Amino acid sequence: MEPVAIALGSNLGDCQGILEGAVQRLRSLLAGLQQSHWYRTKPVGPPQPDYLNGCVIGYSSLEPLELLQRLLEIEAEFGRVRQERWGARTLDLDLLLYGDRRLNHPQLQVPHPRLAERAFVVVPLAEIAPHWRDPRSGNSIKQLQEALNCCDVHLIS
Repeated sequence: MEPVAIALGSNLGDCQGILEGAVQRLRSLLAGLQQSHWYRTKPVGPPQPDYLNGCVIGYSSLEPLELLQRLLEIEAEFGRVRQERWGARTLDLDLLLYGDRRLNHPQLQVPHPRLAERAFVVVPLAEIAPHWRDPRSGNSIKQLQEALNCCDVHLIS
């Protein structure tokens, strides 16, 4: 089993209910799941409602591409329809980190290629995994957070 970090986001429908439901589904995939609080954040991309974002960490025995497939299935269960890049969505699940692995596959890049740029991911991840190191930069998640302007990330619960 390897440690994994997954980001969750939603800005359509009952966002908090959807995110809580997704966390319950993730409990069946990840041992020792830990969850961050939820944060309200501004969207990246076209005009759309604000997001609720959070992160979970846990341990998986699935290989990265298998885990990605399960995440896509969970998104579909919660009504995710892919129409527009960075568009509004009921549920977004991103595999951020998979241990200290680096993977560059057409379907999946690990660590997530924009991890260090996204306060809406780094802030909740720093809450539950501040010492985890980004395999690309070698910086801890806490260091990534300190390097970002996190003023658009607001704790809600």
